Amino acid sequence: MQRWTLDLKRPDWRNALEASAVCSAITNGELVAVPTETVYGLTADATNGEACAKIFAAKGRPQFNPLISHVASLADAQRHGEFDSQALDLAKAFWPGPLTLVVPKKKTSTISDLATAGLSTVALRVPEGPVMRFLSEKTGCPLAAPSANRSGKISPTRADDVIADLEPCLSFIIDAGPCSIGIESTIVGLTDGTPRLLRPGGITREDLQGVLGSSLQGAPTNVQPDAPEAPGMLLSHYAPNATMTLNACEAVPSDALLSFGPDRVPGADQAYAEFNLSPRGDFAEAAANLFRGMRTLDTSGADTIRVQFIPSFGLGEAINDRLQRAAAPR
Repeated sequence: MQRWTLDLKRPDWRNALEASAVCSAITNGELVAVPTETVYGLTADATNGEACAKIFAAKGRPQFNPLISHVASLADAQRHGEFDSQALDLAKAFWPGPLTLVVPKKKTSTISDLATAGLSTVALRVPEGPVMRFLSEKTGCPLAAPSANRSGKISPTRADDVIADLEPCLSFIIDAGPCSIGIESTIVGLTDGTPRLLRPGGITREDLQGVLGSSLQGAPTNVQPDAPEAPGMLLSHYAPNATMTLNACEAVPSDALLSFGPDRVPGADQAYAEFNLSPRGDFAEAAANLFRGMRTLDTSGADTIRVQFIPSFGLGEAINDRLQRAAAPR
């Protein structure tokens, strides 16, 4: 594996990346870890079924769990998916950005059936993170890119997280520093005329509804657990090795504490270890720190991570979604 460190503030980073062997690795069906604004992605050519199979094998991910395909522009996305007026409104408002749209897959799309888990729909995103967009444009490929970690475990927001989980599987990792948003994209389903929030994420429900002019419905209740419509819908996901207990009212000396805000729970000073997601109670800061905080406490030696109550509005909805799945029975 080769580690490429990119300073995205330098005007010549695109030239350096274009001159590297990363694009060739992707077009040759190899796996590359790529940073986005949300988390680091395990990236492969989405049109290459064998390359997508490597993603599932590397992650230990069940093949019924579809992958998001990342493209450089809305025009590129429209080559693979059918966009109605609502999908277009959301794409124009939030792309590039942390929003994935699940739309009917065009019959002419070259995205592999393995990437879509054999569904008649396709999950598409134009990321704000410029590296993924650049690689999609230069390779001419939609890029399948789930989070670059073992399936069901804590998502990676730093290059070292990826290396710890997946180094033997990678040809390259592009290290552009920590991800700015820190939780995965919001996923909206637009397949039956009713916009549905399939996974909360980096774009809030409130902002989406402001563009749509109506309320977002939830995911259908009749979906089988082995046939999710989109990534991140499995009951147990984002899980540390330690047990997680939510909405803790007090700290326990033998347990680690994931806290939030300036008002710490009683006994916090005696916790085995503590990580405060945002001492000032800022949701954006808490989201950016969530997976790093979970990884830090998971390596502290505590068997249990107790999580302080976090309000569930704005980005708090996405944070609580991740915490609930991390605490679910495994």
